[in-house]
Amino acid sequence: MSDVVTQAVEVLSKKMSGGFDGVAKFVIEGEGAIMMDADGVRAGDEPSDVTMTASAEVFKRILEGDLNPTMAFMQGKLAVDGSMGLAMKLGSVLG
Repeated sequence: MSDVVTQAVEVLSKKMSGGFDGVAKFVIEGEGAIMMDADGVRAGDEPSDVTMTASAEVFKRILEGDLNPTMAFMQGKLAVDGSMGLAMKLGSVLG
């Protein structure tokens, strides 16, 4: 597991202390994947209801609040595959 994924799991765990209603996966290109569900946040690459893919830089900017997830999607910096409703819900938690 990369340092980027390890740090992202820590930050996301704090933001999502109550877990997530659904199963979401965030793929950080070249680094790995993070799973978010009712049990919390962890490194992993399992089936999900929604998969979001971005570069490490874009993901970092989203976590730091420098980039709105919806804007990242509209600019083509964040790819979403699966449930757009869950992606929007996750975006509101991150943003």
